[in-house]
Amino acid sequence: MVRVGDVVNSENISIYRALAGGVTAIQILHGSANPIGGQSALIKLRWGAAPEQMKIDGADGFIKFALGENPKRFSGSARYPDTRMGVEQVFVDAFTSAQDYQAKWNSYNGLSTKAKVGAIAPRRDLAMETMNEILEGKRFISCHSYVQSEINMLMNVADQFNFKVNTFTHILEGYKVADKMKEHGAGASTFSDWWAYKWEVRYAIPYNAAIMHNAGVTTAINLSLIHI
Repeated sequence: MVRVGDVVNSENISIYRALAGGVTAIQILHGSANPIGGQSALIKLRWGAAPEQMKIDGADGFIKFALGENPKRFSGSARYPDTRMGVEQVFVDAFTSAQDYQAKWNSYNGLSTKAKVGAIAPRRDLAMETMNEILEGKRFISCHSYVQSEINMLMNVADQFNFKVNTFTHILEGYKVADKMKEHGAGASTFSDWWAYKWEVRYAIPYNAAIMHNAGVTTAINLSLIHI
């Protein structure tokens, strides 16, 4: 339900600095503390423009997902999920609930005008509407990821619910599953030389991007982290 587009700060000095470095457009992503994070904002960097003027008209909708240590890092704090298996269950539960939500609306919308008089419409749920946008191909996933087992897991969940993961970001073990990513249709956005900063990136290699590219995966390089 969180929408980054509601909190774009057009006066942040990082916009000016990014423009000075030649960056013209960005996707602002939610953080990675939750398996299902916030809705992204795609903006054109225009110094001096108001927040609404910076948004790219007609841009596709995106949303941040996260795997790995980040969404489970609060282990022992009574925060769910605190295991990698629990992260998978969050996805399955959310998409299953979204399908049930849509089925209720389909049933209600299928009633005749006369029948609707005595019926109660389902309660609107913005989170479920967003999940259904993913299922309908109207919103696309950028997923924080590192470990091959979890990359496989999310692609399997996507196949189960008949949608595609648009982009795996970071994905330092992408070289292990590049063939599966190509088959699924997922892209990659990885680091050129940043790893060994936590346990789950210990198997990163310098050839990760090249291997994914050579396997036919659309691959981009993260040059830096800019906090807007």
